[in-house]
Parts: sequence; structure tokens; C-alpha cells
Amino acid sequence: MNDNCLGSSERLMIAAIDLIAERGYNGVTTLEIATAAGLSEKTLFRHFGSKRNLLESAFDRFHYGDEMTKLFAEKLVWELREDLLLISHVYHEMMNRNRKMIWISIKEAGHLPGFRERTQKHPRQLLTGLTDYFTEMSAKGKMVRTNPETQAASFMMMHFGAFLNNLDDEGSFLNVSLETFIVESVEIFTRALTP
Repeated sequence: MNDNCLGSSERLMIAAIDLIAERGYNGVTTLEIATAAGLSEKTLFRHFGSKRNLLESAFDRFHYGDEMTKLFAEKLVWELREDLLLISHVYHEMMNRNRKMIWISIKEAGHLPGFRERTQKHPRQLLTGLTDYFTEMSAKGKMVRTNPETQAASFMMMHFGAFLNNLDDEGSFLNVSLETFIVESVEIFTRALTP
């Protein structure tokens, strides 16, 4: 998207994500963020008040929680294999789109008090959505009775691990494509959970 089409807030958030992912939270000033966004530092402070608020706003705005909530509300067909494939593909698409934010959350969470909790908001939303989905599938008789939250957490951790495997520029240590992983992991879950 052309930066000229974005509002000041979005431009500042994108600049902050880019710079902080590259140089770290403490390695970037508000002036540098504003300059990279083509705006004044005064504009940054008017919109966000601080670098910390800017970064937190960026996480709230660009992470995947709302998109996944919409997916669960509007796009499921209540067939385990098809739904898990859709959820997996959308999850990886969003995680890859947001890889700089994920990198920031991994590197900076220990240095910014309360930041780790804030970055966990979206994974918690996904856990709730998956848990509710597995509960409903079980109630419909389309899935074996099991602990839905444990299954949801297992599914999420498996896919988060696959994402982390490809997070840095060094690439994957596996010779398995992401698409093959998605299809095979969904097949395993489908076989295990189908009555």
C-alpha cells in the first residue's frame, strides 16, 4: 500500500515496527520514527504521547486477533478438515505478514514491563476461538469428546512452532514446505479427532 494513502497514525506505527524490529526498542528515538514516517515528532506525540504507546497501539492495530475472530464468526463450514485448513492458512498468512511485530515481541518483551501480557492478547483470542470451535464440533457429534482447550493449545503450539522455524533470515532447518506441513498437521488432527 502506498504510504500516501495511509493516515498519520498508521504511517507512524509502520515506521515504528520497521525501525524497532531492525534496531531494538532502545535503539530508536521518537524523532527517527517520525522522520521515517515523513512526519514531525510533535505529530507522533500528539497521536500517541510516547514511543511505548505507539508500539502498543501498533500491536493492537496490526496483529491478528480481530481477523481471526471474524474468521470464526463468518467463514467456518463446520467440517473439521476444511475448517482447520482455513484456520491454519489464515494464521500463517497473518503471522508472516506480522513477522516484524512477532520478532519485536520476542526480543523486547522482557525489557518492557507489561508488554508480554499485551502481546499475548491476540494468541489468547485465538485460543478462545479454537476452544469454542472444538467444543461446538464435539457437541455436534463431529469431533470426539476431549478437552477442547488442550486440543486448541496443541494445535496453536504446533503451528506457532512451524512459524518460529522460519522466523529469522537463516531459514528452516527442515526440508518440509509450509504447505506440506499445514496439510499433514491438519490431516493428523482430523484423523485423531474425528469420531
